[in-house]
Amino acid sequence: MTDTIDRTPAAAVPPEQIKAIPVRHYGRWVAGALVIAVLVLIGIAFSNANIHYNVIPDYLTDGTILSGVWHTLYISVLAMVLGLALGVVLAVMRMSSNPVTSTVGWFYVWFFRGTPVLVQLLLWYNISLVFPILNLGFYKDEMNQVMTPFLTALLGLGLNEAAYMSEIVRAGIQSVDEGQTEASHALGMTQGQTLRRVILPQAMRVIVPPTGNEFINMLKTSSLAYAVQFNELIKRAQDISSTSLAVVEMYFVASIWYLILTTVFSIAQYYIERRYARGSTRNLPPTPLQRLKRNLRLFGSFRRPEVAR
Repeated sequence: MTDTIDRTPAAAVPPEQIKAIPVRHYGRWVAGALVIAVLVLIGIAFSNANIHYNVIPDYLTDGTILSGVWHTLYISVLAMVLGLALGVVLAVMRMSSNPVTSTVGWFYVWFFRGTPVLVQLLLWYNISLVFPILNLGFYKDEMNQVMTPFLTALLGLGLNEAAYMSEIVRAGIQSVDEGQTEASHALGMTQGQTLRRVILPQAMRVIVPPTGNEFINMLKTSSLAYAVQFNELIKRAQDISSTSLAVVEMYFVASIWYLILTTVFSIAQYYIERRYARGSTRNLPPTPLQRLKRNLRLFGSFRRPEVAR
């Protein structure tokens, strides 16, 4: 009789439980403590400073300050529109096969990007030293009467912005595949029609993000217009500080308003970028408001994010 082999499987032995020991990052604790200590010291220094913080809320809604906010927003929008329109023209000039127009476009960008905005504003403000009389044939007047602080600020900020916008637009146009242009020409479109109907709409995905950054920067750069006596926010704040002697307090008021303006337009820029990203991204990431609502629902149902349905 042959021996039978016992093929009954042995009882499964459970593996030993792994005990995970987290790695201690002492450097992070030290760095965090140092940052908190520096913030506390800065807070103590400002709290002990000779600054009347109680007057800041009163001046935030002062009529003079609100007038400065309006002029800041007004000149920023107009200068940005001028810079964007001229930037498109300059970008086309730089990409032209005509050596004269491409050279003029390159020289414009080189000059206005290479000189400070404040210097350009002062040059426009004193342009009457070069052209005492403005004679257009149908209109003639002294340049001092024509070049008002508003016009000086508009030309100084807008023409400078055009140099930067031309590079942004040129980069956006060059990001579109050349096959799009060839296909448009095969359909009988002219160069101008191809640019308006095919190239620029596709280039907007590349143009919009830096354009939004440029506008937010324009809101702050417009503060340089105080040097040509334009009544923007900084100029209005200085007018109040010259009579109330609340110099630093007015700078705090101006800073708060700049933060409000840049925050509002940063939110608008975010949603505009999402709109133009729909052509390249199928599943857009959730907005901050959508993430907040999702987290509130998870918190209310006491579910972990990975098991929530």
